[in-house]
Amino acid sequence: MAASGTKIAIPKITWEQVSPAPVVLVFGKESFLADRALQRLKSLLLLEDPELEVSDVDAGAYTDGALEMIASPSLFDEPRLVRVENGVKATDAFIADALRYLQQPVDGTTLVIRHDGSTVRGKKLLDAIRATPGAIEVLCQPLGRGDLVPFARNELRLLEREATPGAIAALVDAFHSDIAELANAIRQVALDTDGPVTEQVVRTYYSGRVETTAFAVVDEVIARDTAKALVTLRHAIATGADPVPIVAAFAMRFRQLAKVSGAGGGDGQAARQLGMQDWQVRNARKDLRSFTDATLCDAIEAIAHADHAVKGAERDPQHAVERLVRQLADRSVA
Repeated sequence: MAASGTKIAIPKITWEQVSPAPVVLVFGKESFLADRALQRLKSLLLLEDPELEVSDVDAGAYTDGALEMIASPSLFDEPRLVRVENGVKATDAFIADALRYLQQPVDGTTLVIRHDGSTVRGKKLLDAIRATPGAIEVLCQPLGRGDLVPFARNELRLLEREATPGAIAALVDAFHSDIAELANAIRQVALDTDGPVTEQVVRTYYSGRVETTAFAVVDEVIARDTAKALVTLRHAIATGADPVPIVAAFAMRFRQLAKVSGAGGGDGQAARQLGMQDWQVRNARKDLRSFTDATLCDAIEAIAHADHAVKGAERDPQHAVERLVRQLADRSVA
């Protein structure tokens, strides 16, 4: 560890940047990204030495002395990977042993500690890892909606597949609620189709899922097709969609329209100013042609009322979201 009074800033990296290190902290609530980090680390260590010994430890059920025994070199000096799960529930015994271990990590051993950050349990240990020279921290926090397009693009890049912005948007719209599902969907469509992945390819491959998402409902509302919007909405709800995220999808899209409505310059310039993609600005400007400033403001106010309604202010959330669809599609907002 660092000398007293000396602060060490260990690297904070993403899962795809993981490389072997004496001590690795995998921190954050997104278990899918944490699993990715652990898989990548193990693969890299196996490439270095196929004789790698892997041990798993549950920090929440730990007893005295086990860490030193597991991490110590074997008779034949094979490299070791020690994966510690459940750091958020670490026993006092594990914290004490790990703190001792950090004073002098074992050569040839990679110690990985997983902590989801949901409680401050083990804070002293976390601080110690973050002050250990040579350690790294892998950040595995849940991705926000704005992070999913870059994530999907990177997944396709790793699979060496070309995809259009519309295809990426369709995949994110359909599988935004679960990053593992999104990654699996991308992998499936990439492996099972040939040529560039286009929006039409995605919509054909995942027709049932894509066409009944909240964003498909929003698309029909913006197109002012009330009947199709209601059919799509009812299909979505019948197949398990919840009114709350449906209204959230309306809120996100219309906030985007409001941002773009006040932006000047070309699509690229506006995109840079707003932190958006060029195609998002271009599509928003096309959608704005069917709104006036007044109807856009009214729509945003109606969405706010609907959000309140589906979160408990009214007894029938489905009725509230249907009313919103009718109001916005007819532009009959008050």
